[in-house]
Amino acid sequence: MYYVYTLKCVDKHLYTGCTENIEERFNRHNSGHVPATAGRLPVELITYTVFKNKYKAFEFEKYLKSGSGRAFMNKHLIDDNI
Repeated sequence: MYYVYTLKCVDKHLYTGCTENIEERFNRHNSGHVPATAGRLPVELITYTVFKNKYKAFEFEKYLKSGSGRAFMNKHLIDDNI
């Protein structure tokens, strides 16, 4: 399985990524081993979507990082209270 996930960093920025092992990847983020989030710890997992197909997962990650994908995420995936 492949996971497309979104984290909320301590500075309120969102980070979206893709992985086969969400628990291990989340631990790598929070232990400072991911350069993109290392300076914005701790991070909180706020949403993830599971895919069987690796290519569909990578397509969805790419979409969520686009302008329309960010709008979709904010409207449908992110709780307003976050």
